Amino acid sequence: MVTLSKEYGYVVLTGCASFVLVKYLSHKVCKARKQYNVEYPKKHSDDSDIFNRIQKNHQHTNETIAPFLYLLSIGGLQHPRLASTLGMFWIGSRVVSAHACCIEDAATQQKGKLGEVALFGLFLCSLDTGKVILGWKRPCFPQRFLVQV
Repeated sequence: MVTLSKEYGYVVLTGCASFVLVKYLSHKVCKARKQYNVEYPKKHSDDSDIFNRIQKNHQHTNETIAPFLYLLSIGGLQHPRLASTLGMFWIGSRVVSAHACCIEDAATQQKGKLGEVALFGLFLCSLDTGKVILGWKRPCFPQRFLVQV
C-alpha cells in the first residue's frame, strides 16, 4: 500500500500544465500552417525555415512528453515539491524554446535546451523513488511516502 502526501497534488497540477503546453504548441503549428501555407499532410515546408523550426519544436515536445510524465509521476512520489518544480522548469523551457524557434538568434534558441537538466533531475528523483520502494535506502521524507507490505 502506498500513501501519498497532500503535496502530490503539485505533481498532478504540473501534469495538467503539460497538457496545456502540448495544446499551446499544437495551436502554434496550426497557426503557422496557415501563415506559411503548409497544407496537410505535409510535415515540413520546402520554403519556410521558421515553420520547420516551429514544427520541430512541437515534435520534440511530443517525443519527450511520455518520459517526462512518467518521471514526474514516479519521482513525485518521494519528492513531490522538487519534481513539480523541475517539471514546471521543463515546461517553461519548452515555452521559451517555442518562442525562440521564431527568432534567428542561435543563442536564444539554445536557452530552451536547459529543460534537459530538469528532465535529468526528474530521472534522479525517480531513481531515488525506486531505491526506496525496493528497500535499498530509507525514504528522505518518510511522512511523504510510505510503503506498507
